[in-house]
Amino acid sequence: MKQVIRDGGVPIKIWTDEVEESALTQLKNLSRLPFIARNGVAAMPDVHAGHGSTVGSVIATTKAIIPSAVGVDIGCGMNAVRLSLKASDLPDSLAKIRSQIERDVPTGKGGDHRQDAQIQLNATRLPTPTAKAKRAIEKGVYDDKVDGWQWAVEKAAKQLGTLGGGNHFIELCIDENQDVWIMLHSGSRGIGNVIGTHFIKEAQKMMDLWYIDLPDRDLAYIPEGTHLFEQYVEAVSWAQHYAFENRALMMEKVIHALSLHIGKEFTITQEAINCHHNYVERENHFGENLWVTRKGAIRAREGDLGIIPGSMGQRSYIVRGKGEKTSYCSCSHGAGRKMSRAEARRTFTVADLRAQTEGVECRKDEAVLDEIPGSYKDIDVVMANQADLVEVVHILKQVLCVKGA
Repeated sequence: MKQVIRDGGVPIKIWTDEVEESALTQLKNLSRLPFIARNGVAAMPDVHAGHGSTVGSVIATTKAIIPSAVGVDIGCGMNAVRLSLKASDLPDSLAKIRSQIERDVPTGKGGDHRQDAQIQLNATRLPTPTAKAKRAIEKGVYDDKVDGWQWAVEKAAKQLGTLGGGNHFIELCIDENQDVWIMLHSGSRGIGNVIGTHFIKEAQKMMDLWYIDLPDRDLAYIPEGTHLFEQYVEAVSWAQHYAFENRALMMEKVIHALSLHIGKEFTITQEAINCHHNYVERENHFGENLWVTRKGAIRAREGDLGIIPGSMGQRSYIVRGKGEKTSYCSCSHGAGRKMSRAEARRTFTVADLRAQTEGVECRKDEAVLDEIPGSYKDIDVVMANQADLVEVVHILKQVLCVKGA
């Protein structure tokens, strides 16, 4: 831990010396809420400002959840597997493999599977919702839909096994032993957005109804014991399972795409590491049963395997948790942005992008300029700052990256 800040609320424990002022303000606002656990808020070394609450924060609460802290990409996280392939087994050019992955896995905002057979197949993989989750999801869909639940199922099925846009990615990586890994990053797609947006608005309505004044409207919360709370927990649990299955299905597609361009059979030698980094779960810490929201953070209990990616021009890490109690057994979820997307576009050029991703088979055009490595924090500094939270198991270097712009 680098520093502890007290500002009228519970302590803020921070694993970096550098915190932007806007992020620090958000952390202070969080720390003063009456339902935050007494052991404080934890800020990971990739911390930066988000909507309402800080990205790279671990928020333990008693009898309340903040929907915007969980966010709208519920269950967003990582999946990685190691293959029996060596770097020498890959072709000199990875362009055909990238094209195959981009054909087989729909990418980008709104990207979905459009064949009826594919949609029907995906629908069979959807997690079965409880009655409460079904009602909550149905209420979250657009008002002009005659059958809200049927619309939600169709939307979810179309997007199951798809990448999305922004910082979501699929990568081939090589580790220190020259072993090949597949690593990918995605969440609950459009259906998670529908659920998250709905409950954020409902929480804000509840604050208005009860005349609760907050320093930031996005800190609106849902108290435990209310009907809305029960609905939210059921719906968010469903979305987290959806996100987990989304990554698993994409991994299957990427393995198949790779097999079409590799002249030998291969197997998985490291079972899938599949971890959320935007989610909420009930956990016990310091002798209390708490709701723990990790917004841009992963669970790192003693022995837990996790994935901490850098940008598409840096290294990524497979780590093992040390179970550090003061962080609520958590660690960072990646490098973390040091520039907004707009600032990155003002600062860098496509030529900069090409230079910073040299040696990586990836898009190098205007559409992905805001994902340039220079817009992210140095992953090695992030890792050094959390040496008490995780130990490094493998160091991965990207050789191919698919982005959904």
